[in-house]
Amino acid sequence: MNITGLLITIAVAFLITVLLSPIFIPFLRRLKFGQSIREEGPESHQKKSGTPTMGGVMIVFSIVITSLIMGMRMDTGIGYELWLLLFVLFGYGLLGFLDDYIKVVMKRNLGLTSKQKLFGQIIIALVFYFVLRGQEDFSSAIAIPGTTVEFDIGWFYAILIIVMLVGASNAVNLTDGLDGLLAGTAAIAFGAFAIIAWYGVPNDMVTVFALAVVGALLGFLVFNAHPAKVFMGDTGSLALGGAIAAIAILLKLEILLVIIGGVFVIETLSVIIQVISFKTTGKRIFKMSPLHHHYELVGWSEWRVVTTFWSVGLLFAILAIYIEVGI
Repeated sequence: MNITGLLITIAVAFLITVLLSPIFIPFLRRLKFGQSIREEGPESHQKKSGTPTMGGVMIVFSIVITSLIMGMRMDTGIGYELWLLLFVLFGYGLLGFLDDYIKVVMKRNLGLTSKQKLFGQIIIALVFYFVLRGQEDFSSAIAIPGTTVEFDIGWFYAILIIVMLVGASNAVNLTDGLDGLLAGTAAIAFGAFAIIAWYGVPNDMVTVFALAVVGALLGFLVFNAHPAKVFMGDTGSLALGGAIAAIAILLKLEILLVIIGGVFVIETLSVIIQVISFKTTGKRIFKMSPLHHHYELVGWSEWRVVTTFWSVGLLFAILAIYIEVGI
């Protein structure tokens, strides 16, 4: 895939999202699909109540259409990798949509129960695993980034896939808490995988998909940057989390996901540390978790928190690219 094709992929996804948003956002507003803000959250967030949510529908739509258009333009046609990525994206996006719908329309602020959500996430991960296992080039080995060392973990690879897809979707979901925070950090992370899939571990299908995500997220940022006119909701965050884990698995870069998704890992760890500390000692380590809320409560502006996290995400992305590609 040449540079022109890369740029066209980003541009198509960007334009679809940008052109669709002015139509879809008022539609969400008319349906009263507004975000409900938790009372225990930062007080400054209460003014965001009623902002249209479920904008992830636009992101998923843009990615699917762009991926199919660009995939069909390839000489080889659409490969199984792209179909698998679209399946995970749509599957987790549908799960997130149900969660958002229950929150917004049925007025149940917590959405799906944790058991319902986990069950759906595991089922999608299992389907992904069994389809992948049926491919001729399937391997249950995992490699150490930047080396030729790899370990075949056999049947445990199925467990790893479940943990990665479920864990990544939840980690990315936790990061979606400030205007533009997730859209920016995810665009950087998917961009890193796109570079690796194009230059380091050549895979045109993954490259197209990752770039479609980048374009869609950049288009979404036009309306999601502070002050946000729309939120992606769980529809977007769960879809993106599942998709980034699926990319890491298809590229056989399972461990590298921890580095590229460093911001998501840190956000998740902040929640785990907070819960463990409070349950064992009765004290909180952070003023509030996930971590982005802690910095808000110590006096940082929302934009400062977001740009700082973007910068950290960019550093993680550069490190991962250097380890895998060496540029």
